[in-house]
Amino acid sequence: MRRLGELEAEIMYRLWAWGRSATARDVMTDLNKKRPIAYSTVKTVADILYQKGMLTRQKEGRAWVYTPTCTRQEYTASLMREALGENPDPAGALASFVQQISGSEADALRSALRAAKRRSEA
Repeated sequence: MRRLGELEAEIMYRLWAWGRSATARDVMTDLNKKRPIAYSTVKTVADILYQKGMLTRQKEGRAWVYTPTCTRQEYTASLMREALGENPDPAGALASFVQQISGSEADALRSALRAAKRRSEA
């Protein structure tokens, strides 16, 4: 999965944060609180996200209602997995990553590793 462009990310971040489906108009209204943006621009980018498989859509009346196909955490994990897969030394990349994270992030990582181990043993 490739990184999102700036407007793609803004749309996805809103949908993830809202935890609900939304129309392009809903997203545009929220985006316009910070900067002016045209409905057609938001609609076009939402359609691109749909074509990329990041969103599903369902017709409600005359409007499409968009829903993310993955969580923000799943998206982030896929980017991390892709970055590791492209690195000739994934163990070195992981070691560098661990040196850069905070104590609470290290605790969360340890917890995730324990949970993964329990799943694989089950």
